[in-house]
Amino acid sequence: MDLKVLLILFGAVCCSTAQQDGTECIKANAKSCGECIQVSEKCGWCTDHEFLKQGEPKSARCDDLESLKKKGCSVAKIENPRGSQTVDKDVPVTNRSKAGGKKLTPEQITQIQPQKLTLNLRSGEAQSFNLKFKRAEDYPIDLYYLMDLSYSMKDDLENVKNLGTSLMYEMSKITSDFRIGFGSFVEKTVMPYISTTPAKLLNPCTGDQNCTSPFSYKNVLKLTNDGQQFNTLVGQQQISGNLDSPEGGFDAIMQVAVCGEQIGWRNVTRLLVFSTDAGFHFAGDGKLGGIVLPNDGKCHLENNMYTMSHYYDYPSIAHLVQKLSDNNIQTIFAVTEEFQPVYKELKNLIPKSAVGTLSANSSNVINLIIDAYNSLSSEVILENSKLPDGVTIAYQSHCKNGVVGEGENGRKCSNISIGDEVSFNISVTAHKCPKQNKPETIKIKPLGFTEEVEIVLKFICECECQKTGEANSKMCHNGNGTFECGACRCNDGRVGRLCECSSDEVNSDDLDANCRRDNGTDICSNNGDCVCGTCECKKRDNPEERYSGEYCECDNFNCDRSNNKLCGGHGRCECRVCICDTNYTGSACDCSLDTTTCLASNKQICNGRGNCECGTCKCTDPKFQGPTCEICPTCPGVCAEHKDCVQCRAFGTGEKKETCERDCGYFKLIKVKDRDKLPQPVQAFPLMHCKERDNNDCWFYYTYMVDNNTEKIASLCKCPDIADVLPIVAGVVAGIVLIGLALLLIWKLLMIIHDRREFAKFEKEKMNARWDTGENPIYKSAVTTVVNPKYEGK
Repeated sequence: MDLKVLLILFGAVCCSTAQQDGTECIKANAKSCGECIQVSEKCGWCTDHEFLKQGEPKSARCDDLESLKKKGCSVAKIENPRGSQTVDKDVPVTNRSKAGGKKLTPEQITQIQPQKLTLNLRSGEAQSFNLKFKRAEDYPIDLYYLMDLSYSMKDDLENVKNLGTSLMYEMSKITSDFRIGFGSFVEKTVMPYISTTPAKLLNPCTGDQNCTSPFSYKNVLKLTNDGQQFNTLVGQQQISGNLDSPEGGFDAIMQVAVCGEQIGWRNVTRLLVFSTDAGFHFAGDGKLGGIVLPNDGKCHLENNMYTMSHYYDYPSIAHLVQKLSDNNIQTIFAVTEEFQPVYKELKNLIPKSAVGTLSANSSNVINLIIDAYNSLSSEVILENSKLPDGVTIAYQSHCKNGVVGEGENGRKCSNISIGDEVSFNISVTAHKCPKQNKPETIKIKPLGFTEEVEIVLKFICECECQKTGEANSKMCHNGNGTFECGACRCNDGRVGRLCECSSDEVNSDDLDANCRRDNGTDICSNNGDCVCGTCECKKRDNPEERYSGEYCECDNFNCDRSNNKLCGGHGRCECRVCICDTNYTGSACDCSLDTTTCLASNKQICNGRGNCECGTCKCTDPKFQGPTCEICPTCPGVCAEHKDCVQCRAFGTGEKKETCERDCGYFKLIKVKDRDKLPQPVQAFPLMHCKERDNNDCWFYYTYMVDNNTEKIASLCKCPDIADVLPIVAGVVAGIVLIGLALLLIWKLLMIIHDRREFAKFEKEKMNARWDTGENPIYKSAVTTVVNPKYEGK
């Protein structure tokens, strides 16, 4: 059965159309295929010579792929080059164990894969690849111990003298290929950092202390695998001295980083242990000694001594970071507890560095180095070289235990043990072509490691069809342009779709006359520009909307609409006229020729009582309504049809009481208190008033109506129960008699009270009478006696 509901609410439906923003392909106004494909990865260029309609500009060939297909450009005619990638070197990561493994040179060990790629980049299209990293077991390590030899480090030097063999023993548990070196530093050899008096230059220490002359940096021992030699040379070192507390350690770190040949660095894990109990000087502090030239970041070791400390300023922190990173050196700051906060701040600025607390006499230096190395080697952080202009790179890490990192966290993985393998997904995107279309090279490497991935970037800035273009083609107005990718690319000084005009003729009045329809005043119907006597229609913000025609007099967006849809959504708009799809007609294609929606349950069109117009029944018999003219709200039997359901829904009684929920849920019920509140017949809503009696001989009323082709029971009420007449009459008569008696008694009481009041008044007046009842109060004597007041009886 059709859904039946009760409507006594009013509402409104608001429709809105979301206007599409113009695509970036259309807005780019590309004049060639090369310009088009640089706009976005979604843009394609139609090379079909017959693609453009009259009045459309050359830039209309550039659009998103789906729009080009809808406009009639075949897939084979769409130029849409895609990016690609090639792996040029892909050596697998090394799998071996320290115990029983074959001895390999550092060059034979691979921890990162692949090693070289070539990416062909299309503007806006990312090229992604996976980079694998695996910590190799028994990987060689070079460790250089750089020590502060100012006087406060005297006790520390005694403990470092035996560091070589002890550290060699401990590091042998990690790698079988370990080398160690030693260097020392004090301060720049100029005032006010040291005393330049001759005596102090020979022995800067006070009292009877025998100290060596001050120096800036000295490479005592280049990297070697002879631990005993380390002990011997370190044992020969002497403490020196300086005047101020901060030391010149940054000069020493710079030389250790850039003097690779003198230090003996290999392409292996490089560790620099910086041991001190003081702070540091940095760029700008050299002005105190009259040194103003910035540090040049080059090696200046002669006979293993830094000779330019008096000439160049201290390096800046950023300069150190760059050189340490370029040379893959990981730094371990072994400092006393007093200077922990300072060096921890420095650590935050230097990637792949660690800070350890050095005991007062450096007795814990070996454990400190081991712990710091384990901390540094358990984390891999990727960095890339400088990117070309317009190129961006994004990282996503896939670490142990399924941990995935994005953004800056996508560059690193932590808690990596020896033998663990992690991967990174790297996406490289070019957002524009470089000015000079030449390959660029970038490198990606893990910080602190010498291995790297070399990536050659090539940019797709032209279409393949441009390579086969015909210069000075006859199709471009007597050879005034190159015919490529289905269009003419005009020579300098020529304009127009076919390069038919020179730039000097563009604004000619004679040419403008060719752009006026029927000799009117409007150029290109005010919808375009006259270029070389030909209309080039304007573009709309919405790329789906466009002007066309010889005079731009046509458009595809001003046709009739139905249901707020252009051509009812069942056709296309051409030159302001709807071209309807099959089975639709009408000015807005809103009239369906399909009659299946008009079939009644008896398979007759409109139940034989109407005509099917535009997929909707128009009933010829006014008594029948509904989508198929099957509903008759005023036909006999309607009231009886719905009686049982109304009774069970309203009062919970009737024959359908038990099956009410199942059989009578087809309408919504609202009760009214008075029969006057029931809906009344109006022209818009034909209805039937119903009066039915229930099993208790009670009359109830309801209204049945049809609205918008839907059957509804509008409302209902129930009459009061019929009571016994005799008790009511007896009660009324008794009430009247009692009221009458009460009124009589009240009247009698009032009269008695009134009479008593009058009698009492009479008695009172009687008692107050003052004249003699024997005399006439009206009588007056004729004799008057007058007495002289002056008479005294004489």
